[in-house]
Amino acid sequence: MTTDRRRVLIVDDEPQIRRFLRISLVSQGFEVLEAATGAEGVSRALDEAPDLVLLDLGLPDMDGQAVLNSLRSRSSVPVIVVSVRGHEAEKVRALDTGANDYVTKPFGIQELLARVRSLLRHHGGARDGPAALRYRRAGLVIDLDARRVSLDDEPVHLTPKEYAVLERLVRHAGRVVTQTQLLREVWGPTHAHDTHYLRIVVSKLRHKLGDDPQAPYLLQTEAGIGYRLLAEPDPPG
Repeated sequence: MTTDRRRVLIVDDEPQIRRFLRISLVSQGFEVLEAATGAEGVSRALDEAPDLVLLDLGLPDMDGQAVLNSLRSRSSVPVIVVSVRGHEAEKVRALDTGANDYVTKPFGIQELLARVRSLLRHHGGARDGPAALRYRRAGLVIDLDARRVSLDDEPVHLTPKEYAVLERLVRHAGRVVTQTQLLREVWGPTHAHDTHYLRIVVSKLRHKLGDDPQAPYLLQTEAGIGYRLLAEPDPPG
């Protein structure tokens, strides 16, 4: 595969985890940076500009959530949290703080590598500009610039709320968007806990876009956390 020697920063205090991740990433053509503390991680992220950060939350000098806050105040670098903390509240907090994804230890390395590749593809596209405004997958075309959605060349008619939810998922394709974030941005801050509104809209979107909730090709539910628009668009042609 081709990665153009993209750089991944691993922030984890466990040497064996860093070694395991380093070997796996290098084998896929990535350049790897390492940090064993939160302070070192923030410093290396800001000074050496990696393309992506793998961040553990249980660091010896500062909590990983504080590291994430510090990074987000000064950088938009993609961050995947890789942590033993698997509680929904912890995941939601990290994602709301600005993490792009969350993987719970122990994890399958192939799944993690797939998420790294997917996030880097999307993040690169977002920086390139207009390409990030168009999403195509299995006959579905979402053109945010033209505010047009079509399925198998037929227009899909969405309500304003349905379109607003879909638009935010497209803009963050490949990453989990939390229920709280969607509710605040689409319905307003007073509806941040009205998850039933969101469930109804997502159910209608699945129906209109031909997405099977039992075997989704488009919208993936992260139970109790939010939704992810799968970021594996069809190849050109």
